[in-house]
Amino acid sequence: MSDGPARLLLKPAQLRLIHEIAEHGQLQLAADACAMSQPAASRMLADTERQVGAPLFLRAPKGMTPTEIGRTVLRRARVILREFNSMASDVTALRGGLAGSVRIGAVTGPAVNYLVSAIREIKQAAPEADITVDVLPSRELLGALFAGEMDFVLGRILPEFENRDLNILPMRDENVSMLVRQTHPLARAPAVTLTELSEYEWIMQRRGAPIREAALDAFASVGLGEPRNIVSSPSLLLTIAYLSQSDAISPISDEVAQLLLRPPVSAGFAVLRLQREIRVPPYYLLSLRRRPLSPLAARLRDGVIAFSERGARDLGAGTGRY
Repeated sequence: MSDGPARLLLKPAQLRLIHEIAEHGQLQLAADACAMSQPAASRMLADTERQVGAPLFLRAPKGMTPTEIGRTVLRRARVILREFNSMASDVTALRGGLAGSVRIGAVTGPAVNYLVSAIREIKQAAPEADITVDVLPSRELLGALFAGEMDFVLGRILPEFENRDLNILPMRDENVSMLVRQTHPLARAPAVTLTELSEYEWIMQRRGAPIREAALDAFASVGLGEPRNIVSSPSLLLTIAYLSQSDAISPISDEVAQLLLRPPVSAGFAVLRLQREIRVPPYYLLSLRRRPLSPLAARLRDGVIAFSERGARDLGAGTGRY
């Protein structure tokens, strides 16, 4: 009674030798292609045929041609060799940060600014790299980071998360702009005060969001309570739609405002000229100490840092770029 088909365990070097013999028809040429001596190639071929249990090639004065069994082995050998070559290419790409997957998160400001530039740079060199970006509040970003669901995040440090578990790189703080539609009654005013703004309708992020809290702190600093007429939403899309249909005001990251105001978007909005600057505490590039970044994630992180530093230099030089 048969124990089933025999197992044939050929090594990659054996498969490549078989392939090269079939390609060249000469053992010496195949040996040269495999960077081995002819005697070593002869011994490897004999050992391979012994494992198969049959000749793989017919020997003739004009060269070597595959037998029927040899053609069957060759067909499978070429498939396996292609897979080995593909695997080697994949590993090289992964090690070079040109392939693989990465998931990151960011608060809105950096997400619409230099993070986009860093991702575009990666995709130009590695179009098949799988990059996922979530734009969320810092609390949700840190929760996903500590759960192992993100490689790194651009967010703010919160007291409920252990800082000692994080690699922390300071990035930038954010300037808050007051965004309105171009036809807003105050859009062309040379300067506006918070007192003038307090009676208007507002659309803001959820309570506790840093930009909303910075705006409300600014009102409190001049002795004003928060505006009475507020719509709360974390959705930037809803905010844009609401502003376009009303005289509401929205405090948003300056990076988002510039994106909406400048070409090619030029979405029909304006930024009010406040008498005072409103800033949000800085955000950081955060990753877990216990989880080393993959080559692709590290490459993207380095790109984010480079574009952030370039943006800081441009601002320092007074170019007005963001």
